[in-house]
Amino acid sequence: MVCFNRYDRRLGQRYPEIWKEIMFLSRYKHENLVSLLKFCNEGDEMILVHNYASRGSLDRYLNDPGVTWTQRLKICVGVARAMNYLHDPVDTNMRVLHRDLKSSNIPLDEDWTAKVSNFGQAKLSTANQAFTFLVSNPAGAFGYCDPVYMETGILTKESDVYSFGVVLLEILCGRLVNIKPVDMLVPKWKRCCDEKRLDEIIYSELKEQMDSCSLNTFSSIANRCLKRDREERPTMAEVMKELKTALEQQDDFEETQRIQNLVTSPITNTSQNQNFMRFPNGVLVGDGNTWLAILKGKVCEVISATKCISADSLVHDDTQKSRFSNVIKGGMYNGFTVKVTTQFLSPKAAYSVSLVFKQSDADHGTHIPFKFKPEGEIYYSNSCMTHVRDDGWLMTQLCQFTSHKREHVLGIHFLPLFDITSSRIKYLFEGIEFRPVQYAS
Repeated sequence: MVCFNRYDRRLGQRYPEIWKEIMFLSRYKHENLVSLLKFCNEGDEMILVHNYASRGSLDRYLNDPGVTWTQRLKICVGVARAMNYLHDPVDTNMRVLHRDLKSSNIPLDEDWTAKVSNFGQAKLSTANQAFTFLVSNPAGAFGYCDPVYMETGILTKESDVYSFGVVLLEILCGRLVNIKPVDMLVPKWKRCCDEKRLDEIIYSELKEQMDSCSLNTFSSIANRCLKRDREERPTMAEVMKELKTALEQQDDFEETQRIQNLVTSPITNTSQNQNFMRFPNGVLVGDGNTWLAILKGKVCEVISATKCISADSLVHDDTQKSRFSNVIKGGMYNGFTVKVTTQFLSPKAAYSVSLVFKQSDADHGTHIPFKFKPEGEIYYSNSCMTHVRDDGWLMTQLCQFTSHKREHVLGIHFLPLFDITSSRIKYLFEGIEFRPVQYAS
């Protein structure tokens, strides 16, 4: 699917603006900029061919309750990334000043990815400079245009920052800035922000979704964008960084909410030999064979050995201090198999997969003679050095992977131990832990 833009001079569309659009879109390419595929210049016809943005422009969705706060944050981050690229491109020494940034010039594709468009009013200036300015006739839509630019005719990159600040307000408040000229959004916003009355102006459908930290980060950077003094406005790089932080805070909040909602019933009956950990340190869910916690905003999931480890020589043991009511105990002379299925992992996170175990005789230390092979691999690996937890259980890493969904199936085969000393040791297995190690790009 593609989009055809057919220009009509009878409507005031001029060829210089069209050629400027072609020039910019040919030179500057970014995943958050609209893409120029083809153009036609034949007779009186001028047609541009773009990738099709199936959802239309952002202004159509400002008061749509179906567009969540998280989706809005992702749209904002996308626009900020595009504008940061235009202001300080890495592959050219010319900075682009858009001059007409507004919600109607931000198309959205099927995945809600924002694409900045409409470069007919754009200007070029020297890139990678702290301060650059151009003297030009003011351009831009009513309500979005930098008031300093309108008064002086001096255009700087901070003029785009102001316009983007207005877009941020529209996204937060669920309304267009210039729909009611007698009740302008920006002055009202400033009053509510200064008087700490944001609740009066935020789009009502978003309030219950928002994390307070995310809202504070977002509103703070939006307020800075709208400063009268240009020197007080942030760069687009700063705006992009703060919006990413707001999105991460919202993601962390939603993960916390998701974990809390997973708890089907509280665990109240614990024996003296059990050490069930409670949220936020951890909580048992479902049938009591899955333990969950949040580490740095991502889900840590531990599956009980009784649910995922099988071998003829292993038996249940309910005498150990563990997160679970039962662990598995036995020798390693027959080896064993792990077949584990996760249910709650955080998408787009890197996970370390570890075996949680200990030896029945503490005098044997932390030497680990295991040899194992994940399903699909050809060769067996030797287990690595172990990490000793505060409660005495040991952890040895088996593999790492990036989660793309919450449900993953993992199979691992462990060889028997033929060493005479090792084969006499009894091992206790608590489970398989999926621990987040970092955010994935």
